[in-house]
Amino acid sequence: QVQLVESGGGLVQAGGSLRLSCAASGRTFSEYAMGWFRQAPGKEREFVAAISRSSSRTYAADSVKGRFTISRDNDKNTVYLQMNSLKPEDTAVYYCAAKRTYVYGNLYSNQYEYDYWGQGTQVTVSS
Repeated sequence: QVQLVESGGGLVQAGGSLRLSCAASGRTFSEYAMGWFRQAPGKEREFVAAISRSSSRTYAADSVKGRFTISRDNDKNTVYLQMNSLKPEDTAVYYCAAKRTYVYGNLYSNQYEYDYWGQGTQVTVSS
């Protein structure tokens, strides 16, 4: 089992930056594809970005492409989401998720494919 703990959220002005971190427990972090999702008040949870086991592939939603970057450090059991040029519409609770996969290049944008979830971290962008 994997436990995920997000950190790095907070309040930032529009145009600012934040870096979210998601620390995973266990010794098998490198066996998991990772993803970031977010949920704004009154809205469904939506995909933000995903990364494969070996970082060979990344994928981001159109709404954040060019502004957000996902990365991971398998030695530190951590996945990151660097968020630049933040907009008020980026305000949401951000969740990281893990999906065990035996294929190095796989990544997943469908939330229902993920096995484990963190508790979320709040990001608020003021205008």
